[in-house]
Amino acid sequence: MKKLFQLLFVNTLIAGAMLTAINTHAVSVSPKNWWVGMQNTHLQIMLHKQNSAQQQWQLSPYSGVALTSINTTANPNYAFLNLTISPEAKPGTLVFTSATGERFDYTLQARRKHSAKRQGFDSQDTIYLINPDRFANGDRNNDTVAGMLEAADPANKGGRHGGDVQGVINALPYLHDLGITQLWLTPALENNMPSYSYHGYAITDFYNIDPRMGSNELYRELSLKAQQYGIGLVMDFVLNHIGSEHPWMRDMPTPDWINFNGEFANGKHATSHARQTIQDPHASQFDKRQFSDGWFVETMPDLNQRQPLLATYLIQNTIWWIEYADLSGIRVDTYSYSDKAFLANWTQAIMSEYPAFNIVGEEWTTNSAIAAYWQAGKINRDGYRSSLPSVMDFSLQEAVIQALNEQESWNTGWVKVYQSLANDFLYPNPDNLLVFADNHDMSRVYTELNQDLNKTKMAMTLLLTTRGIAQMYYGTEVLLDNSGSNDHGDIRIDFPGGFNGHSVNAFTGEGLSEAQRDMQQTIRHLLNFRKHSPALGNGKLTHFSPQQGVYSYARIAAEQTVLVFLNKNNQAKNWSLDYMQEVLKPHASARNLFTQQPLNLTDGLTLAPMSATVLVLE
Repeated sequence: MKKLFQLLFVNTLIAGAMLTAINTHAVSVSPKNWWVGMQNTHLQIMLHKQNSAQQQWQLSPYSGVALTSINTTANPNYAFLNLTISPEAKPGTLVFTSATGERFDYTLQARRKHSAKRQGFDSQDTIYLINPDRFANGDRNNDTVAGMLEAADPANKGGRHGGDVQGVINALPYLHDLGITQLWLTPALENNMPSYSYHGYAITDFYNIDPRMGSNELYRELSLKAQQYGIGLVMDFVLNHIGSEHPWMRDMPTPDWINFNGEFANGKHATSHARQTIQDPHASQFDKRQFSDGWFVETMPDLNQRQPLLATYLIQNTIWWIEYADLSGIRVDTYSYSDKAFLANWTQAIMSEYPAFNIVGEEWTTNSAIAAYWQAGKINRDGYRSSLPSVMDFSLQEAVIQALNEQESWNTGWVKVYQSLANDFLYPNPDNLLVFADNHDMSRVYTELNQDLNKTKMAMTLLLTTRGIAQMYYGTEVLLDNSGSNDHGDIRIDFPGGFNGHSVNAFTGEGLSEAQRDMQQTIRHLLNFRKHSPALGNGKLTHFSPQQGVYSYARIAAEQTVLVFLNKNNQAKNWSLDYMQEVLKPHASARNLFTQQPLNLTDGLTLAPMSATVLVLE
């Protein structure tokens, strides 16, 4: 987030509780409320109550708002009220009544000033990815909550450990000092599943934060307090599936709400994960459907976004959270698994409301041609047009790990990174790709690099200084490690100092090893430089073919040039800069970012063994 809100304004927002729909007769209302002044003047309210479709709902007269129609389905327990809200409509309370005397009130809020112009995360940012259940326990009173199917079980690596939104709020000073500018929390929405609910991706309520994480009000407080530290909040959305304990599975709004008629069929209707079928000009319709309509697992029923009522529900839910929680971005889980026509409409709807916003989609492929298909501006052979601004760069992630673990040759080592970045010609906007060393679904970078501190520092230096939006997984700064296990519960390890009984505390530095302190200080130095560096934020990338185990590149902006040298050799290198004259002129001197030592570039460099050297030319 580039611009902080005035402190008084933020405190006012925190103090003003958001009014929601007044549910006087146990009718479930979604969205909870809405706002006047939206770009899209249409709103569809889903009502869920026994025989709701038979209630003959009417809207009491309200200037600028009209109830234009009501959709019903084969299920009499649902009604969908279609409203038009004119640009002249004022904030207030809508009153809906039925012929049988039912009533509910619905609040129209005023939007915050300049909400539509909100700035999304961009290439100047560093996003810190957190599994909130494993990061910090800020409120032990909500570890186990009555009515929720799974209780806290910190000794179980697949159980709930008690981390929550309050724990993240408490960590804001640490994250600010580290140099973080955006937070991405894995889903904190209700996951009322009997087991393995901590990860958050089996959502059972799209409009409420899980009570073991906190509350909607606390999540919004996190967003607003983070803004005071110059930190934005990126919400993790799941459009593809729900948890099997979602109320929809007990009372489905339409027969086609869930793919394959709501049946997993002992794995017959499982997804093939064959994402290439979307782009494959030779793919059968059977294969295409098996990929996009198939379920991940039996406990995650796959949503049918071709159902127009569901599509509208998901679009409005996204906009509701952007407005309510004042988000600066969205990350979309399993992006390509949803219906691609829906994805085009969903992204277009979001970006029409918020033109400067940012959304990154997870397309887990190391094939840049497939990933590029989804980025906005790509001209695809099949005519598909996406409005998704950003995708995750899995190609570069894999290349970095391979480069640091392989011996150097003409086709191994650093050349893998060079080739991955050379494929940027496939993307409409490579500067808006999300780059990362690891995340919550793969082994940690320190583990992948065989617990080698120097290699890990090189990997993170590269990913924090190359083109794109940087993302770092929590605990990378203190070398969290899952060696000996690829189990997600071991990858998503508790953050040191986030829970009672920890002898090591990364927040304070207590008990950290020398290597952990070294890594933490390196990350802090890089991130705080990156935060204010025009070269790393917006500069052009010019890289040079690897030679003698050294990969080098420049980031060039009008105000600043940054040079990076990654020496993978076990010995120092005396390094001539003759080949870099195109990026050096007219500079003859520089300073070393880490040591602050001034250097005369005409003399060349001495590159320390197994090290990253970052030079600043101003």
